Amino acid sequence: MKRLVARLWRAINGRMQWRVLWLANATFMVGVTGIVRDDEGRVLLLKHRLWPEGRQWGLPTGYANAGEKFEDTVVREVAEETGLKVTVAEGRPAHLKSGYRLRVEVAYEAFFVGGELRLDAFEIEEAGWFRPDRLPRDLQESHRRLILREPVD
Repeated sequence: MKRLVARLWRAINGRMQWRVLWLANATFMVGVTGIVRDDEGRVLLLKHRLWPEGRQWGLPTGYANAGEKFEDTVVREVAEETGLKVTVAEGRPAHLKSGYRLRVEVAYEAFFVGGELRLDAFEIEEAGWFRPDRLPRDLQESHRRLILREPVD
């Protein structure tokens, strides 16, 4: 039986193999967060309109598009939500977490490089630059930990 399966697998090659693997394995959404800092060490925070009351302040966050590098997701999401331009720090992600049912989370350090603040009014109520020792009270706790470079559960 194993030999037959191996022969069939080799016969379908390439694209069809990928489709079979995709159907047979879990598919995840990837949430990508940018920890955007300016040259004064302040961090960019957004008050998200669609997030739960009392936990609306957080870092720029969004889902990766199919085939998109996660670093590019940070750049795109910040631009879409704020109009600002950022660059992502080279190296590993600042945070990576799996174990959710259908989602993986990844965060990258990023740096502000320019642009004027223009908020996406549908998603974002407010935006501001905050010193790490003066973060908003209703900031997502996991985002507070990312900003302070503490372990995130």
